Amino acid sequence: MKAGIVLLLIAMSTIIFASACSGDDAPAPDIETQVRDALAAADIEGQIREAVEATDIETRIGNAVATAIAAVNAGVPIPTPLPQEPGSFRTQAQVIQDVYRKVTNSVVHISSTVYTVDSFNSPVPRTGTGSGFVLDNEGRILTNNHVVEGAQLVEVTLADGTILEAEVLGRDPFSDLAVLQVDVSPGQLLPIPMGDSDSLLVGELAIAIGNPFGLDRTVTTGVVSALGRTLDAPNGRTIANVIQTDAAINPGNSGGPLLNADGEVIGINTAIFSPSGGSVGIGFAVPVNTAKRWVPEMIQFGRARHPLLGVSIANVNSRLAEELNLFSEEGVLVQQIAQNGPAHMAGLRGGTSQVQIGNIVILAGGDHIVTMNGEPIADTDAVTVFLDFKTEVGKTVDVGIIRNGQEMTITVTLGELPQ
Repeated sequence: MKAGIVLLLIAMSTIIFASACSGDDAPAPDIETQVRDALAAADIEGQIREAVEATDIETRIGNAVATAIAAVNAGVPIPTPLPQEPGSFRTQAQVIQDVYRKVTNSVVHISSTVYTVDSFNSPVPRTGTGSGFVLDNEGRILTNNHVVEGAQLVEVTLADGTILEAEVLGRDPFSDLAVLQVDVSPGQLLPIPMGDSDSLLVGELAIAIGNPFGLDRTVTTGVVSALGRTLDAPNGRTIANVIQTDAAINPGNSGGPLLNADGEVIGINTAIFSPSGGSVGIGFAVPVNTAKRWVPEMIQFGRARHPLLGVSIANVNSRLAEELNLFSEEGVLVQQIAQNGPAHMAGLRGGTSQVQIGNIVILAGGDHIVTMNGEPIADTDAVTVFLDFKTEVGKTVDVGIIRNGQEMTITVTLGELPQ
């Protein structure tokens, strides 16, 4: 069939060429007759008939239609192509460039200075650096708590080189976040929009911008490598729902934004796993929804008011449940109760005797917590997430427990976790 089309094209081009080269005095050729003769010579109709018979198009179409009908009857969803606006396709490089242009002037360099005294009683400054980004038009900057913790002097360098002394407006050591305040005129700072870390998917583009090793506004890229990680904050408390990324994060990136393809903040870069001290492709960011939860409290109270239950707890697993004759392999076992704390005042009980299971020593005999406000509690991380994101200081929580084989509910009025 292709040969016939080629012959037809050659024949038609010959006719057109001959017509174009004819002089004014030459008789006009009968173009319609010549085209009809060329089509007949190429036998296009016969070639199409032979191609259809050879490939049995009718049978193939029938089979495809039958398959589609069967899929619909079986309830299988048929994908619908998304509409594509003309010119809307962008390469990954263009996406990164667009994001960088959009937010780079909103990323700041933070230096913190701590003064110590040497053997001659003279002050000796020690300076650290980190990153941060603009929260709003009122001069507020978000960064990591460990970037500014204990500093006597904090300075913020803007994209235009302006250096401003900053006040630490609020800190949250438990989520490793801090809010700074700088004195600028309205409109001088451009905030970065906040995304939604709960809607992230593994494999999404991740863009980190910060100041690694003091190199201002460096961009590195990767993907969201994993979700739901846990990370110990510098004060030892667990940060939940941490984002893992392979975008290069190095010393100095702390406090800078991790962004999605739309230029929205999805996390605050905070830590790396590295035997060398540099990036090996395993970095961690505090999810932006954690910042959304605690930033308003840091601004209002100067701290994040985390709810306090007032217990130390241990995870329950199948071996522990078997050894201690527990009625569930999930939940947490109360180890100790803080004296006069919320749990103590409500009547929760801690362990009474030490038991060694494998290489772990645990206190047995305490209450086995299995639900909070009716929600199943799988482990210690679930307790942290519930307290931080589903309740508040001063609220009451119905703690479902198993004590001596009996299910019961104890209502606890939550306190505030000391800083």
